[in-house]
Amino acid sequence: MPLILETIVTTRSAEGRLHLVPFGLIREDDGATVLAPFRPSPTIQNLAVNPVFAVSSPRDVRVIAGAVTGRRDWPVLPCARIDGARLADSFGHAEFEVEAVEDDATRPRYRGRLVHEAAHAPFLGYNRAQGAVLEAAILSTRLHMLEPEKILSEMRYLAIAVSKTAGPREREAWNWIEDKVAAAIGPGARVLDKPGAA
Repeated sequence: MPLILETIVTTRSAEGRLHLVPFGLIREDDGATVLAPFRPSPTIQNLAVNPVFAVSSPRDVRVIAGAVTGRRDWPVLPCARIDGARLADSFGHAEFEVEAVEDDATRPRYRGRLVHEAAHAPFLGYNRAQGAVLEAAILSTRLHMLEPEKILSEMRYLAIAVSKTAGPREREAWNWIEDKVAAAIGPGARVLDKPGAA
């Protein structure tokens, strides 16, 4: 069974525009690294003209929450070996060249060949609120697929960790996600605004 790592992936368009997006990077059993975006996707368009991508592990969970709520303007730095950029505030990053493409009408798979990787900061672990924000961010990308009660049930559970262990960054990230969920379901979807709800 493949391992899926929640990361920030960056690609560059033919005009040089950077696209930054959270992605579940797939590590296959044979050690292969695979990027599998759903169509339509700017990532797919960018890889067609510039078949390289960078993967970063963000130190600030707001980057993931921000990217799924329309906040994609995060500081980046040039990559070392590919024509691209990586997240500046990261525990580490890796750079890949696409070595094979498995085309698909729904979700093509891009097999990456590692050309560079580097560590930038020690990783001491995530707290529960950071994990909850990550899960809520993923949940917020599935609002069109899930029933409202399912979404609310998951958000209520995740809010427990946020209410107990979040710092200012995690609280801000959580609020962005709750805004998105509330816009889709209704203002009653906000969990942490309700005393005793979490």
